Amino acid sequence: MFDRLEDIVRHYEELMMDLSDPAAASDPQRFRRLMKEQSELEPIVKAFRAYKQAGKDAEDALALLEEEKDEELRTLYKSEIQEAKALREEKERELKLLLIPKDPNDDKNVILEIRAGAGGEEAALFAAELYRMYAHFSETRRWTFETLDYNESGIGGMSKVTCMITGKGAYSVLKYESGVHRVQRVPKTESGGRIHTSTATVAILPEAEEVDVAIDPADIRFDVFRASGNGGQCVNTTDSAVRLTHIPTGIVISCQDEKSQLKNKDKAMKVLRAKLYELECEKAHSREAAERRSQVGTGDRSEKIRTYNFPQGRVTDHRINLTLYRIDSIINGDLDELVAALTAADQARKLAGQEA
Repeated sequence: MFDRLEDIVRHYEELMMDLSDPAAASDPQRFRRLMKEQSELEPIVKAFRAYKQAGKDAEDALALLEEEKDEELRTLYKSEIQEAKALREEKERELKLLLIPKDPNDDKNVILEIRAGAGGEEAALFAAELYRMYAHFSETRRWTFETLDYNESGIGGMSKVTCMITGKGAYSVLKYESGVHRVQRVPKTESGGRIHTSTATVAILPEAEEVDVAIDPADIRFDVFRASGNGGQCVNTTDSAVRLTHIPTGIVISCQDEKSQLKNKDKAMKVLRAKLYELECEKAHSREAAERRSQVGTGDRSEKIRTYNFPQGRVTDHRINLTLYRIDSIINGDLDELVAALTAADQARKLAGQEA
C-alpha cells in the first residue's frame, strides 16, 4: 500500500507542476482534466503526509523521552507519543478507505424511477410518499429535483413517476436506494382496521453522457401528445409532451413537464441514455455474479431492501439489519443516518475484500 501511496504523491507533484505551467491554461480541456485528477488525488496525498508526519512526531518524542530525566517532561513526551500513534492509526484507516476503487458513476446526476408494486391503490399512495421523501431529501442536500413524467392514480397516488436529481455526488448517495420498498400499515381504504403490506420499486440510474452510450437516431421513434395532470395552460393545451420508443430494446420514455416539446425531447433522451447505460452495467455485473451477491445492494430491483412499518413506527433496512424507530422523520426525507450506515457497510465489505 505504501509503495502505491509514494507513486501517487509523485504523480500528484507532477500534476501540480503541469498546472503551474502557463501552457496548460491555453488548453481548457486538458486543464479541466488535470484539475479533476488533482482534486481526486489531493485528499489521499494530504492524509499520507499527515500519516508520515505523525510517525516522525512519534519518533522525535521518543528520542527526547530517552534522553530526558525530568519526570514532568517525560510524562509530556509519553502523551505526545500516544497522540501521534493514535493519529497515525487514524490516518492509516482513512488511507485504506481513500484507496478503495471509486465507482465511476459516483459523481453523476441521477434518474429516479418509482413504480407502484403489489397492493393496488395503497401501493400507488406509498409510491407517492416515496416520491415526496426523495424530493425533501434532495432539498436538504440543495440538489435540483425535477419531475419528468408521472401517472397519477386514484386518490392522490402515483402508479409511476420519473425524476431527474441534479447535484454533485447524487449517485454516490442514492445508489443504495434501488430495490423493493415495503410498507406495512392500515390503508385509508381499509374499514376493518387490518394491516396491509404493499410495495413500490425504486430504481436509481446514473445519468449517462453521450460519450457513455452511442444511440443511433434511426433506432428511435418520437411521438408527441398533449400533457395531462397539473400544469399551466401551455402545458395542457399544446402537443408539448413527448413519447420516445427505442426500437431495439422496446424501452418507452415519456416526458411532459416542460412547455417546450424540444426540452421534453432532450429530457427523454437523458432518461433513455441512463436506461441503456444501466443495461450495459447489468451485463457487466452478471459477469461478476459472486461479487454482486455480496454487495450491500445497488441496483437489483427485485431485492426487498427496506420495510416501513407504521404501526410500530420503525424502518428496517434488511441488507444491514438496521432498524430505526423514527418513521415520520424518515418518510419526510431525513435519510442521512440510513445513507451513512449503508455507505459504511459497503466500505467495510470492500476493505475486507482488499485485505483478504
